[in-house]
Amino acid sequence: MAKERLSVVVTRRLPEPVQKRLGELFDVTLREDDTPMTKTELAAAMRSADVLVPTVTDTIDAGLLAQAGDRLRLIANYGAGVDHIDVSTARQRGILVSNTPGVLTDDTADMTMALILAVTRRIPEGLALMQKGDWAGWAPTALLGGRIAGRRLGILGMGRIGQAVARRAQAFGMQIHYHNRRRLHPEIEAEFGATYWESLDQMAARMDVISVNCPSTPSTYHLLNARRLKLLKPEAVIVNTSRGEVIDENALVRMLRSGDIAGAGLDVYEHGIAANPRMRDLDNVVLLPHMGSATIEGRIEMGEKVIINIKTYEDGHRPPDQVVPSML
Repeated sequence: MAKERLSVVVTRRLPEPVQKRLGELFDVTLREDDTPMTKTELAAAMRSADVLVPTVTDTIDAGLLAQAGDRLRLIANYGAGVDHIDVSTARQRGILVSNTPGVLTDDTADMTMALILAVTRRIPEGLALMQKGDWAGWAPTALLGGRIAGRRLGILGMGRIGQAVARRAQAFGMQIHYHNRRRLHPEIEAEFGATYWESLDQMAARMDVISVNCPSTPSTYHLLNARRLKLLKPEAVIVNTSRGEVIDENALVRMLRSGDIAGAGLDVYEHGIAANPRMRDLDNVVLLPHMGSATIEGRIEMGEKVIINIKTYEDGHRPPDQVVPSML
């Protein structure tokens, strides 16, 4: 007798190769309407499925987990971050949580460098000038930006992505500095010529560019608060491709508008998709719609990891990318 296939519900439309493979392996319900599920739809999915495949747009809190059916045994998150999932409550209810770490490292690091260049070289201002047809020709002092070679880059969070940013920035001639929960091994520091700062305050006060590459945890919430932002040099630039909650966005906006910080490049925001509207009219700010992982290669690799996690669970083993509360 053939073994009954796992029931899998996917909350958002995924790349076609991923959806096709999921359909070949499991009894899958796909989300063809590419909009976030409502809480009611999520609750219904969690009552009917063995496995839920959510994304960062799905907030799975204790209240929602309380409505999960007895069938739900795995939440195979499509993404590396799991701060939108109450992992502790899921574990208490016997529901495993997995994620897709590592596959977006290079894509996110590429976007970090793109934002650094976009802000310091004023690329969006030049683009807007050309699109409006307002360019009157080359001039010696027009749209003067700054050279990034020789600048001090302070990386906040020196994990996989932070190190990938350091590798790219080093190739551009930037000086690498970092603050991390734990100091890296000497051989890794030597690879990047990196300087470790135990004090984030001291590092922030001396950097030309700050790149946020740490996860969102209770200890990193508003790590760059108003007091710490005021330590930055007036010519400093902040880039965030990690989590919006790390920066006190209101304080950042005030300093950008007053000229106390030279510029910012943001791909993530403190309140989800609700970017602070006071930033939209600032020439010294580059705002992107959470594009850090938006490559077809990365999104397919994310799907492949989701499939491996589900298939490994189906075969009676621990998913290779299982997340436990102690990891957060």
